[in-house]
Amino acid sequence: MAINTIAVVGPTASGKTGRAVSLARRFNGEVVSGDSRQVYRGMTLGTGKDLEEYGDVPYHLIDIAEPGEKYNLYRFLRDYDRISHSLEIRGRKCILCGGSGMYVENALRGLVMPEVPRNDILRQQLAELSTDELKTRLAACKTLHNVTDLDTRQRMERALEISEYYRYHPDEALKTDTKHVQLREAVIVGINMPREERRRRITQRLYRRLEAGMLDEVRGLLRQGVSAESLIYYGLEYKYLTLHIIGQLSYEEMVSQLEIAIHQFAKRQMTWWRGMERRGLSINWLSWEMTDREFGDAVEEILRQKENTDHE
Repeated sequence: MAINTIAVVGPTASGKTGRAVSLARRFNGEVVSGDSRQVYRGMTLGTGKDLEEYGDVPYHLIDIAEPGEKYNLYRFLRDYDRISHSLEIRGRKCILCGGSGMYVENALRGLVMPEVPRNDILRQQLAELSTDELKTRLAACKTLHNVTDLDTRQRMERALEISEYYRYHPDEALKTDTKHVQLREAVIVGINMPREERRRRITQRLYRRLEAGMLDEVRGLLRQGVSAESLIYYGLEYKYLTLHIIGQLSYEEMVSQLEIAIHQFAKRQMTWWRGMERRGLSINWLSWEMTDREFGDAVEEILRQKENTDHE
């Protein structure tokens, strides 16, 4: 049976987009972004969309939501399921490309999530708690699916809201248990890059984006009416650049703290991918130094071996 999904994973600045585009060209595919922030229009430099790399290759789940919206795992899984099904019907390979481990892993697992409604009473109660108290409550949660980027009160409160909903709706919570879902047939390839090279590329890319006008991008979003609170919620580039613009960080402090935060984020990404392997999803790690042709050859061989094994 032909495998219709190839996932390209790896840390930020490892060249995932370029690899995904080259694989889409080689295997008659289309790229589906598995990035939690590239969905937002106008948030281009800060999210590293690199749209110029796609050329004539179709892509999905980029620029589909307005900045200020709260796109989440539920919406991503719903959209991914619709797109991957359409690609399969049309005989096109789905090239899932992403650095958001929670999005990518749960898509590959075939997870289904219910839509969790807003709980205003709970939100009022949580608003009275300190940040440390929120963290303590989160640590006590047995059912917690959003375990990354809980670096703002909004994210923590939403995670607790979801956990509370599942507590009173165990039938809905059961749908989110990966033991009860069908794992999607896929080949996962990871870009293997030495830590020092990763750090060098992150620093280089940060300064390149600043020179390209990333600060102006954030100023433009604020002028459009996107609140500073919303931009800070999105984290990393948007958090630190917004803090600089509203006067809470000097330019030097912003650059220094943002660079550290991106390095930490890349480390968390790698921790997620290693954990994903321990959770039973095999990643085929390929050298970042390969040419696109070598990379494609390696993926083709991995596909051939897996399809032959599955056929047996």
